[in-house]
Amino acid sequence: MRSRISLTLLTLLTLTVSPVLAGGDPGEVGGPGLALKAAKVLTASLDGQGVYDQAVVLIEDGRVKEIVPQRGFAAPEGYVVQDLGDLWLSPGLIDLHNHTAMSLRDLSESAYLTNPGMRASVGARPGNSLFGDGLAGGVTGVLHIPGSATNMGGQGFLIRTTGEHYEAALIRDPGSLKLAQAGNPEGRGPWFPGRSFMNFNTRSTFRRGVNYAKKWEAYEAGHGPRPERDLQFDIFRNLLKGEAQVSTHTQIYQVVEMTLTMVAEEFELPVYIDHGTFDGWRAAAHAEELGVPAILGPRQITTGIRAPGFAEYDQDGAIYGVAAKYQEEGHTLVGFNTDCIGGPSAFGPGQEELSLQAAMGARYGFRVDDLQGVRGVTSVPAVAAGVADQMGSLEPGKEATLIATTGDPNDPRCSVECVWVLGEKVYDTETGRRRW
Repeated sequence: MRSRISLTLLTLLTLTVSPVLAGGDPGEVGGPGLALKAAKVLTASLDGQGVYDQAVVLIEDGRVKEIVPQRGFAAPEGYVVQDLGDLWLSPGLIDLHNHTAMSLRDLSESAYLTNPGMRASVGARPGNSLFGDGLAGGVTGVLHIPGSATNMGGQGFLIRTTGEHYEAALIRDPGSLKLAQAGNPEGRGPWFPGRSFMNFNTRSTFRRGVNYAKKWEAYEAGHGPRPERDLQFDIFRNLLKGEAQVSTHTQIYQVVEMTLTMVAEEFELPVYIDHGTFDGWRAAAHAEELGVPAILGPRQITTGIRAPGFAEYDQDGAIYGVAAKYQEEGHTLVGFNTDCIGGPSAFGPGQEELSLQAAMGARYGFRVDDLQGVRGVTSVPAVAAGVADQMGSLEPGKEATLIATTGDPNDPRCSVECVWVLGEKVYDTETGRRRW
């Protein structure tokens, strides 16, 4: 108990005191204001003006204060001005499917078929050097989640790709409840469950967890006795309050549809589709109706070849862009992820390739005429993770976490030149270019 209290106090002190004490550099909390002049500023906001040409981003106390035209600009007193020339500014990228922050041996603990009480944060490695690759690729925040060996692998956590200490890098814990609807759990022992039993057992876990959370809700409202604490189901209190989301590893239409009907409709919990590939796009219209985002990847194409267990497509042998199919069905909250387990490998891309996932989506038909690709790696994942009020777009009052690129941040021909997190410059190719 003493160590838990000490950790809580340390977290509070880190979040509320240390930024002020560490202030001094331009843009940081406690430091002078910072004005960044750029050829283009992509706000990535879901509403309002998305692009500013020849603009200035004003940063104060780690947050965006204003975006103004360069023409006629006069820096406020005490501001430091940095002219970025032809570079573009956009929000830092957010990857909602990441396995980099902990040892792979801890990735898929599987005590039971559903393990909602297990927490990935206890295996986090502060100052993980692998995050440097993501940072150099413009990724400033990730949702680190357990693997998919079981239907509920446990709780993920949202963390920045900067910071030597866990508390300083933490965005939110719990970040999500990891749900894996079919797929990997079917082939894992000792259960080797079928989909009927997985749905039955998952629904049973949700029912018990939601009932537990509602008892606490009644108690906190003064309408019932204090429930006995059960750490296995505490995450459902966060879910019921909207303080965390269900991130669902789900693919193929039947399974994606089950995610929507069970989690979003039956239990009315905040949830988003994670992966959503093969013919999962057939549920896109239903997901849009329910306001359930789709964070797609790392597989960005699928084919029309008929295979056992998969729905038949309209044309055998056709190649489809997954994101494009969601978009064609009217889905507006489409984002991308990497499913990174470290660096690029046979198991998938590296976290620095998040922008490439969006580029692949565009290559295979995903429309990007209204910054859909940029929003798909910034503001859409921020909405899905419930942190859009703080990050994901460059708007007054939000975090000054942004990247400077040589062009469109999703264009593989362009590079990330500088990164700022909460107004602090944390990466600059002139002083420390990352090399793979």
